[in-house]
Amino acid sequence: MTVRVRFAPSPTGIPHIGNSRTALFNWLFAKHHQGKFIVRIEDTDRKRLVPGSQEKIMEILDVLGLKEDESYRHGGPYGPYIQSQRLHLYQKYAHQLVEEGKAYYCFCSPERLAKIRKEQQKKGLIPKYDRHCLHLSKDEVEEKLKGGQKYVIRLKVPDDKDISWNDLIQGKITINTANIDDQILLKSDGYPTYHLAVVIDDHLMKINYVLRGSEWISSTPKHLLLYQAFGWQPPKFGHFPLILGPDKSKLSKRHGAKSVLDYVDEGYLPEALVNFMAFLGWNYEDNSAILTLEELVKLFDLDRIGKSNPIFDRQKLDYFNREHIRRLPLTELAKRLGKYLPADYPLKGDKFNRLVELCQPRMTNLKDFLSLTEFVYPQKTAESKDLAKYLKTTEVREVVKNIRQKLTQIKEWKVSSIKEVIEEEVERSSLSRGKVFMALRIAVLIRPVTPPLFESIALLGKELTLRRLDIALNWN
Repeated sequence: MTVRVRFAPSPTGIPHIGNSRTALFNWLFAKHHQGKFIVRIEDTDRKRLVPGSQEKIMEILDVLGLKEDESYRHGGPYGPYIQSQRLHLYQKYAHQLVEEGKAYYCFCSPERLAKIRKEQQKKGLIPKYDRHCLHLSKDEVEEKLKGGQKYVIRLKVPDDKDISWNDLIQGKITINTANIDDQILLKSDGYPTYHLAVVIDDHLMKINYVLRGSEWISSTPKHLLLYQAFGWQPPKFGHFPLILGPDKSKLSKRHGAKSVLDYVDEGYLPEALVNFMAFLGWNYEDNSAILTLEELVKLFDLDRIGKSNPIFDRQKLDYFNREHIRRLPLTELAKRLGKYLPADYPLKGDKFNRLVELCQPRMTNLKDFLSLTEFVYPQKTAESKDLAKYLKTTEVREVVKNIRQKLTQIKEWKVSSIKEVIEEEVERSSLSRGKVFMALRIAVLIRPVTPPLFESIALLGKELTLRRLDIALNWN
């Protein structure tokens, strides 16, 4: 039997990295088993829809390389793949359950429901519908329907029944129906609730594995009850552990719960994000291993997903990003840097490519390139506070002055000649190598952290190097 999984986001905003991990795990599982990855848009919560978020959801999948097999973009045999285009199906099946005595019409007003809920909470009870409309006679129901009274359709949940399933990740789970409300299946506006739509769609789209976050565990009994009511074979369920922040609370924006697109804008590689997200719950022999999407497909399976909640570690994300940047071919790295560079960036062609090569081992994210190479702008000069810190002593200034004088005598401006001059003057002085080099970095390359000193000075050129040394030596 072909494995069929789905990623079914709601376009109520741009999903954060935790939602994207769910998509990644589903995609990896499908591809590992030569199965199908289906994307379905669940847009029945009309009040919470955010314009443009559907397109952003698909953009995230594209950025990560998670190509879907079926969706509203690519089509497929079980469409439409947008729930708002499937309303007739939900209405048909909801009324079918009423006819079979497995669901019922509820005409209670929002005011009455709120009153019941408040009274139950006062008594310390779990708020549940009191089944007032379940006991209406057939004639009473007909009369209300003919009168045009608004209604919802509720599932008739059996009393005191254990609902169990063998979760593919969490193990056996049992929840008693005493804790389950007679959930609404069809709202008064004709739109389904999540529970009805997801079961109908998963069945009709032949989804046989439902893999989602553990926050959906409490919904699974409701879904299993619906499968039973329809007489359908349920899929296998697996619930991924929740991602927690470093303080072990629910992952939030302060921890880094941003979208994949935000991280890409900050200079993170999609490859690094995939590698990082894979280890948020999935275990390998070495959880710091640098793995490509193709390698993950070969290795990934549910038996390596643990029950414990993984911790979102920004430092680990930085580690993966550094390593993936270092593994990029130089031509590819140069190409990717293009989107982060301003139009007036001074270096082009061979010089730019050489600078990329120098910076590659020093970058944590792609945006670091701009700060590392600020020195290439001719108009830039060191800040006074840095000059005051690193060129304040007479001894340092004297060595820098001697270096400046010797550099003027270099006829062929190349790395070896520059290195020879600078190291010779360092040897002659009583100062440490680090102190002199830092003074030169500040004076010529503007910042304390730069690409390699000699290579950067060679790339900068003789004229600009000497001009900056003069400015630094004449400071104050």
